[in-house]
Amino acid sequence: MEYRFLGRSGVRVSPLCLGTMNFGGPTPEDEAIRLIHTAFDSGINFMDTANMYNDGESERIVGKALKQGNRRDQVILATKCFWQVGDGPNDRGLSRYHILRACEDSLRRLQTDHIDLYQMHRPDFDVPIVETLSALTDLVRQGKVRYIGCSTYPAWKVMEALVVSEQKGYARYITEQPPYNLLDRRIENELVPLALEYNLGLLPWSPLAMGILVGRYPLDGTLPEGSRAARRGAVFSERITRRGLEIGAKVAKMAEERGLTPAQLAMLWVKDQPAVTAPIIGPRTHAHLDDALAVLDMTLKESVARALDEIVPSGSAVTDFHNTSGWMKMRIP
Repeated sequence: MEYRFLGRSGVRVSPLCLGTMNFGGPTPEDEAIRLIHTAFDSGINFMDTANMYNDGESERIVGKALKQGNRRDQVILATKCFWQVGDGPNDRGLSRYHILRACEDSLRRLQTDHIDLYQMHRPDFDVPIVETLSALTDLVRQGKVRYIGCSTYPAWKVMEALVVSEQKGYARYITEQPPYNLLDRRIENELVPLALEYNLGLLPWSPLAMGILVGRYPLDGTLPEGSRAARRGAVFSERITRRGLEIGAKVAKMAEERGLTPAQLAMLWVKDQPAVTAPIIGPRTHAHLDDALAVLDMTLKESVARALDEIVPSGSAVTDFHNTSGWMKMRIP
């Protein structure tokens, strides 16, 4: 396996990152721990969670899994903060108050003394970036955080953070975690060029387009029982468009012609895009994980990339995976 540098850091990570949103619901604890250990045994050394996933259960399960077999030092561990995690007015956002408190809570659940990559889950337009970066810099200097990153930021907000870090000597974002898949390629317009210019690693979430690219949803738009769209409500189900489903069917056909599963082709496409360090896989079962692990040693052929570009041109979108960003105004019918 070819390990990749995590942004401009000297840390090497696997070209797939194990996502844990399903852990603690719908994937039960014992199964989730087995999935984590299987991923590690297969060469994945990078995993991502967040303090709000299943009300902290994901972090707790990850911490328990890392304790078993003393595996903490084998993995680059990433988590996130921003979303509401309590009932109070300060239990969300990117204020110094909330970041410092959220970090301590995550360290406790994860049963570790440090977080390798601490990411801001969404931009906070109500808090000056100086306050956010100052708090993160303090965590780095205290040894509680090794590196910092952001998630689902507009390109201009990432650039603002890089400039402020340079001016004030603060810790610098080394990664951005955007929504990116064949159905929503809008980050190619500004974020990807910025990442290439400033050596920012991209960690795409939802590379399978919430299952649309693997045939999870029928063409009539019915939401299968247990699907993420059915579980999470309108904000997820509105991403399912007729055009997206039609493209998913085309991707499935292309995959079959090349001896791949639809998930493998969709994942491979994201993995080998410019500036991408590691797309985040979110297995719910061992079958999902095994399917993804096969992509670790694959390389996307140029002819396949060109064929997929003809289906969804670079920089365009047919579904809206920025609909939880808080800043994207464009809506895709």
